[in-house]
Amino acid sequence: MSDSQIELILHSFLPLLKAGVYFTIPLTLISFSIGLILAVITALARLSSWKLLKGVAGFYVWLIRGTPLLVQLFIIFFGLAYAGIIMSSFTAAVIGFSLSVGAYGSEIVRASILSIHKGQWEASYSVGMTRWQALRRIILPQAARVAVPPLGNSFISLVKDTSLASVIAYVEMFQVAKQINAANYEPLIIFCEVGVIYLMFCTVLNLLQSKLEKRLARSAIR
Repeated sequence: MSDSQIELILHSFLPLLKAGVYFTIPLTLISFSIGLILAVITALARLSSWKLLKGVAGFYVWLIRGTPLLVQLFIIFFGLAYAGIIMSSFTAAVIGFSLSVGAYGSEIVRASILSIHKGQWEASYSVGMTRWQALRRIILPQAARVAVPPLGNSFISLVKDTSLASVIAYVEMFQVAKQINAANYEPLIIFCEVGVIYLMFCTVLNLLQSKLEKRLARSAIR
């Protein structure tokens, strides 16, 4: 490796890291938060006895899970602009990623709720709780513990998926890497470097997830 390549690595690391901290991570946090709310609502809708509500929720999950995220981003940003609905690349990215998290997360939440033994429902009803009270006070807290590991994996995957936002001109970490590469034309070095930074982020998140799972396991034993 030449001196100029080493210098490029050193000079590009900070801009890439800043892009990750100031753009990639916030995009991930906002999209995941909105998506998680959407996931819970969708999961409850799919478990509802109302056929229309259940059908709409099922269609949403089928549509989002059955089409590529990249195509969804193109439709939201470019397709809607053609129809007169213009939005910033950040807004389009948040909408696209939130819808994706909502669809995939809803299946995790739904499965977690269904994993709770029906005796918990019966015990709740026996002390005079309504279905909503039983769900809110008894079922959802237990289901949340079951859902944490897969939802944690979804969050980590979303960190990497945010690189797709570069195709709609959102200046996140991967877009900055493309800009640096365009100026220096060292694709192997630049994209390996951005890969290392993604790996750093995901490693930290994996450690945090493991600690959270251990804490939940200890509280469950108590």
